[in-house]
Amino acid sequence: MTDYVKAWECIGCGKIEAPQTCIGVCQDRKVQFVYAYEHEEVLAQARLAQQRAEALDAVVRQLAFTTPRNGEWERSYRALQEQARRALSAPARDAMGRRESAANPGEAVIPQSVQRQQ
Repeated sequence: MTDYVKAWECIGCGKIEAPQTCIGVCQDRKVQFVYAYEHEEVLAQARLAQQRAEALDAVVRQLAFTTPRNGEWERSYRALQEQARRALSAPARDAMGRRESAANPGEAVIPQSVQRQQ
C-alpha cells in the first residue's frame, strides 16, 4: 500500500512544504501527493486489470449469447473452455514489482487542480 505524506501548499504562490507551514503572508491548505513512480505503477496495474476484464468479458458474452447447434454442445463447451483458459493465462506482466520509470523516486504527482500556469 502507498504511504501518504501530508504537506502544505500555499494558495498564493504554490509552494509545497512539509511538515510545517510557511512564515509570512502566504495562506496554506493541506493537500495530498503520491510519488510519480507509485502513481505509474498503479496506472499499469489498472491497465492490466482492464485488459483482463475485457478478455473475460468477451468469453462471458460468447457464453451468454451463443447457442450451439444440435449435437455440438460438447465441442462448443470445450471451445469456450479453451477461450476462458487463454483469457485467464494471458501474459501477466509483473505490475506489482517496482520498475524503472522516467520519474525520479523523489518526484511527486501534482493533481491538476493544484498545478499552476507558468
